[in-house]
Amino acid sequence: MTDITNALANKPVVEAIQYLLEQYPGAVAFSTSFGQEDQVIADIIWRNHLPVRVFTLDTGRLFQETYDVMDVTLARYKQPIEVFYPETAAVEKLVSEKGPNSFYDSVENRKQCCGIRKVVPLNRALEGVKVWITGLRAEQSENRHDMQTLEWDEQRHLYKYNPLIHWGYDEVLAYLSQHNVPYNKLHDKGFISIGCAPCTRAIEPGEHPRAGRWWWEQSQKECGLHG
Repeated sequence: MTDITNALANKPVVEAIQYLLEQYPGAVAFSTSFGQEDQVIADIIWRNHLPVRVFTLDTGRLFQETYDVMDVTLARYKQPIEVFYPETAAVEKLVSEKGPNSFYDSVENRKQCCGIRKVVPLNRALEGVKVWITGLRAEQSENRHDMQTLEWDEQRHLYKYNPLIHWGYDEVLAYLSQHNVPYNKLHDKGFISIGCAPCTRAIEPGEHPRAGRWWWEQSQKECGLHG
């Protein structure tokens, strides 16, 4: 890992992705949830014609605005985005036994729902992948503060490349504006971190960016995708 870390040091994002593609041809994938950071990375990938596989997770509980930005993104770039859904039987069992909103009852229930709707589909999407590109930023949460640009995901046995990990939020907004990148309109209504509709609210001025996720519970504000 040291060799790859050194090779990526000080490289611009485009050059870094090109290097990773050379090292792992056909095995570099980017997961997008159509948030602001992800839209920046998608634009970088497609603007520079980088052969990165792009996929998203549809949990079945997303905001309509998320589907809208997906539509606009597909129309803008005319590039395929693979969509992964939860396993039907697992969702049916969960809702039949615990109801549609069991995640409000406990952290355990919420993590079970996230596991079924997000983690399992993600693991399926990452089969055969050697480098997983993410839109994580250190500012997003305390859990991500110490993350590095390149990390080894021991659970999935792959590299996780976080090209925006040291970007500030203002840098993200500036890129979106400069390149006229489509973004989720909920961001203009106080939704900074956008996940499933029943589990996301707008934040108040001065609140932490992740305060709107699973706002009813005291937890690390993670769903299992990144820790």
